[in-house]
Amino acid sequence: MVEFAALTYGLLASVILSAAKRNHRLMQPHPPLLLYMGYLLCGLSGGAAIALGYLAIRTIFGS
Repeated sequence: MVEFAALTYGLLASVILSAAKRNHRLMQPHPPLLLYMGYLLCGLSGGAAIALGYLAIRTIFGS
């Protein structure tokens, strides 16, 4: 299950970043769906970082 989530996340990040880079290079505005997916990816990354940080602190200091 983790492998599927990591593969999906990596594919989504790759598509979003390459589309944003292409739009920036061509000086075109980003479509609303691209912005939405970018913010979703950013939120997922932040949420995962907080959750894994909490798990690491809890594991190190015990509870």
